[in-house]
Amino acid sequence: MLTRVTHDPDGGWSFATAREAASFGVGQLTGEPGVEHAMGESGTLCGIPENHITRYLHLFESAEPEACPDCRHRAEAAPTKPCAQERLHDTLQGADPGQARDDLLAALRKGAKVRLWIHGPAADLARHYARLDSLTEGAEHAFEAFNTARTIGLARVEDGHWLFIAVLPEDDSRPLVARGPRMLS
Repeated sequence: MLTRVTHDPDGGWSFATAREAASFGVGQLTGEPGVEHAMGESGTLCGIPENHITRYLHLFESAEPEACPDCRHRAEAAPTKPCAQERLHDTLQGADPGQARDDLLAALRKGAKVRLWIHGPAADLARHYARLDSLTEGAEHAFEAFNTARTIGLARVEDGHWLFIAVLPEDDSRPLVARGPRMLS
């Protein structure tokens, strides 16, 4: 079973305590159903080559009885990966400096919720997910980025009374941060 630690019992949230378990796809030895193997880059974690495997569209669950024991052991021993907050924090290091960026970076270090992180057609993301009309700081740059890009990335983060929008261009442009008051419900 894949688990994610979101904070420690003492309330000291950090990137280290929020790391996520590694995840792997599932494959079965072609012609021999019943045992699920964790998929690596060129085959299973237990060493079966890719060309002998049928892949399936779900994740390997080491706790399942069908899990290959060797794959189970290797999957559980695999290094953890950064949580969404850490990945977004690292991505935003290259964003244009400003108070909104600095406040968002600080919020991510404290574990602010990354409510949405998607890539897609810029016009659709702006229309349905960016909430550009609610932004009070950096809105003009965000609006321009959505209008000039064909596809773009968008992350929405909530922290206290603020809603942050991270605009993540897919070209060599720098990411940017905008924010506005969060509608509390």
